[in-house]
Amino acid sequence: MRIVSQIIAISRARQLSRQFREVERHIQNLPRRGRAQLGMLTLREIGQASRSEFPHLYGTSPEQRYLPWGEGTDIGYSRARSDNPEISMRGIALWLAVAYHETKDSPHLKLQLQHRHLMRVLRELKEVHRSAEQPRPGNSLMGTAAAA
Repeated sequence: MRIVSQIIAISRARQLSRQFREVERHIQNLPRRGRAQLGMLTLREIGQASRSEFPHLYGTSPEQRYLPWGEGTDIGYSRARSDNPEISMRGIALWLAVAYHETKDSPHLKLQLQHRHLMRVLRELKEVHRSAEQPRPGNSLMGTAAAA
């Protein structure tokens, strides 16, 4: 039984890795403002997923909850490939959230490596989001009032 679970984990890690490369390419092609917005959407999706009964199955229909993994990454991946920028961004956020929860506490090395890659991207999105929130000198009303 151990070997079967190892094979399943390896095949899942390959699938996630393949999807992750394309998702990451979409993220890199976003303008800075789009990445900041994506960071906010992704954090929101991760929060919503963590409040669900099975976070790694977030986005999966209840009838499918006994599968080895859910449909959330597949749904997010297909949306991420959309020509509509809003749908694409929401798909990327869904994919990142579900993949995060799916790989978070995995005992399998390949999935742990995938989780590290996800954490790097999430950290970058969080940093972009934080820097976009901080007021820039001269752009705030207080700065212009003080200068006048």
